[in-house]
Amino acid sequence: MYVCVCKAVTDRQIREAALGGARTLKDLRRDLGVTRECGRCASCAHDCLREVHGDAKTPAKASRRSA
Repeated sequence: MYVCVCKAVTDRQIREAALGGARTLKDLRRDLGVTRECGRCASCAHDCLREVHGDAKTPAKASRRSA
């Protein structure tokens, strides 16, 4: 499915980028151009990253803030 229509980026491409090391939307923007135009794809792209890397990243951020 197309996630970023502006740049014709699919969920498969995002997952491949995530498996190749992309961890943030900034990484996807640099590698695939996601979120550069209208930005409507940001939440879906972020969900694709979470599917690959899991939600374990969210609690780690929270614990760093409180430290």
